[in-house]
Amino acid sequence: MTSVAAPTTQTSPASLPPSVFTLPQTAQLEALYTIIRDKETSRGDFLFYSDRIIRLLVEEGLNHLPVVKKVIETPTGATYEGVGFEGKICGVSILRAGEAMEAGLREVCRSVRIGKILIQRDEETALPKLFYSKFPQDIANRYVLLLDPMLATGGSAIKAVEVLMEHDVPEERIIFINLISAPEGLKAFCSKFPQLRVITGWIDKGLNEKSYIIPGLGDFGERRYCV
Repeated sequence: MTSVAAPTTQTSPASLPPSVFTLPQTAQLEALYTIIRDKETSRGDFLFYSDRIIRLLVEEGLNHLPVVKKVIETPTGATYEGVGFEGKICGVSILRAGEAMEAGLREVCRSVRIGKILIQRDEETALPKLFYSKFPQDIANRYVLLLDPMLATGGSAIKAVEVLMEHDVPEERIIFINLISAPEGLKAFCSKFPQLRVITGWIDKGLNEKSYIIPGLGDFGERRYCV
């Protein structure tokens, strides 16, 4: 068996905006991405391995939530000075592909509230347009994990954040989580919202003439939901 070097297709961390965080770039992570990128991968395997990555991303997103000191008593009668989450959270998925990330959030956050946003391109203006949104009534008082697997041009994600901020969610309380990002989308998104943190699993080379992420993995929603 021939050994291979560590992953080298990522954008250099030194060139990333300070608000962007990636998963640890291990050989195992690249193996997971190799599976879901492969056009020959079955739908069952695509679901299984993309779900593994999503859970890693959600766990990393939770690492960026603020905590407060918390003192508890252990079953031995000892006192332990630990921490607890500062506030309540809410997951908001950008439909339809973002819904695939809801299960991963529910697996690690019990009774988490979920909101949804549907954004599509306006045929007349070619700009992203809000078609539907539904949030918990107290979303302005929560930390929001915005969920969408792919960040290409950044248009839909930018519109989604604008909608959240219109509902009085502070920019610094939003964490955007996705599987694959294009450098162009990251630049546009982070320039618009410098206080918002982005957690991404992988940063690809860029966009082609059709604004598809290259090498990418195709249409995430189609591979996820269509047999």
